[in-house]
Amino acid sequence: MAQNILLKPIITEKAEALSEGNNKYSFLVHKKSTKLDIKKAIEEKYSVKVARVNTLIMPSKAKSRNTKSRVLIGRVPSYKKAIISLKDGETIDFFGDV
Repeated sequence: MAQNILLKPIITEKAEALSEGNNKYSFLVHKKSTKLDIKKAIEEKYSVKVARVNTLIMPSKAKSRNTKSRVLIGRVPSYKKAIISLKDGETIDFFGDV
C-alpha cells in the first residue's frame, strides 16, 4: 500500500533545510491520496510517529527548448507534494549507512 501512495522522497536543498531544523520531511505522493493515507503509509514504511501532514499540488509548467530545426514546446506535469512533521525524537534516515 505504501508503494502506491509514496512515490519518492524529495531531496533538495530546501527540503534538507526543513528536515535539519524543523524535523519535517518532503515526499512526492500519488495525486489522489489523502492526508490520512499518507500518514498511515509513512508510519508503516519508516516506523515513525507522524505529528502533521501538509499537502500541496504543484501546478504544471510550460517548458520550451531550442533545437537545430525548431523550438519544442511542451509541459511538465503537475504533482502532489506532502510535507510530514514528525513527533519529537523521531527521524527518517533516507541514506542508511552511505
